[in-house]
Amino acid sequence: MSFSQRLGADFYARVHRDIRARMAETGVDLLLLDANDDVIYTTGFSHYTTERPVVFAISQTGAWLLLPRLEQGHAAHQIIAAEPVIYFEFPGVDKPFDVLARALPAQSGTVAHSYGIAFGRIAQIAAAFPNAKVVPSTIVQQMRLRKYPEEIVLHREAARISDEMVRAGVALIGEAVRQGGELPSEIAIEQHVSRHAMNIMYSEHNELMLVQGLASGLVYSGIRSSFPHGMPTGNPVKRGESLILSLGCRVGGRAAESERTFFIGEPTTEQQRHYSVAYEAQRMATAALIAGHTCASSDNLALGYIRDQGMADNALHRVGHGMGIMFHESPWIEAGDQTILEPGMIASSEPSITIPGFAGYRIADTVLVTAEGPDSMTHYPRRIDEIVIA
Repeated sequence: MSFSQRLGADFYARVHRDIRARMAETGVDLLLLDANDDVIYTTGFSHYTTERPVVFAISQTGAWLLLPRLEQGHAAHQIIAAEPVIYFEFPGVDKPFDVLARALPAQSGTVAHSYGIAFGRIAQIAAAFPNAKVVPSTIVQQMRLRKYPEEIVLHREAARISDEMVRAGVALIGEAVRQGGELPSEIAIEQHVSRHAMNIMYSEHNELMLVQGLASGLVYSGIRSSFPHGMPTGNPVKRGESLILSLGCRVGGRAAESERTFFIGEPTTEQQRHYSVAYEAQRMATAALIAGHTCASSDNLALGYIRDQGMADNALHRVGHGMGIMFHESPWIEAGDQTILEPGMIASSEPSITIPGFAGYRIADTVLVTAEGPDSMTHYPRRIDEIVIA
């Protein structure tokens, strides 16, 4: 198997074409994007984010990538979909945005930037383009809601590997259970599954896109699982506890996650009751990710079910979030987001319940919204008889 993580020149040409069409519709003459994820989306260039600006600039006639000198060779190696513009250092005797402005044709009209840009950079842009009006824009944020077909291929492969990460974690714990000794620590499990994902990529993929958060996850068990997003610790997992494996990776810079709750040994009646509520809420949440419905509708349905079970105080968060280049990005599967779900959107489905001082129970899938209905791209089993490590 040889799976290519790199998207081709045709893909980025289409992205640039679609950006330019939206710029024309909204009266934007130059668009500047400085977020790591926006740069990946528009150019295919992945870098380690620091205080040094890396900025994608696009007009109707050209596309440029502002880079510090130390990234120049890195960009050449990646074959980026933009013309590099190099400055030496930050903060710089020659300011980065001044270098960019000199490389572009005399710029007037409207210069737009993303809403997420650092506040201090807005003044630098205004100073570099004194004859332009500087405004925020959501052009690329809105484009990223719906994935291109080539992106969906990457997400699906990331979902497959995320499931394999869960499978590897279960196998590690299961082998230790069979041997009868001490079970592995949470951090040892996390390290094992991350290495497993990277081994899959290096053995089965070519043209890897190395990104921050390539493969990792959260592993938390017993009482520690009652703190959502708890970091793995050096404590070994224990027989009789429940355990959450919340694992994910990015293939070609596109994210997916697979999360399951497990029981180490046969669950008690109380554990079974808790899990049954989490299981049904997640089933309902996924089924409600329907094109034409709002993001809020899935959240209202699943969290409403949890509250109807008398567990309102045990629901600590929304149903989910969008996924794309980032693990967490818009739209938000939450009661306050009235975004209409459309085919090509990808979101997590992960309502949970938390029992303070006892345990947390969460199941999460990466779900593609399609015209035919929700398509869960992660498939690891979830029935209670399938998640007991005995």
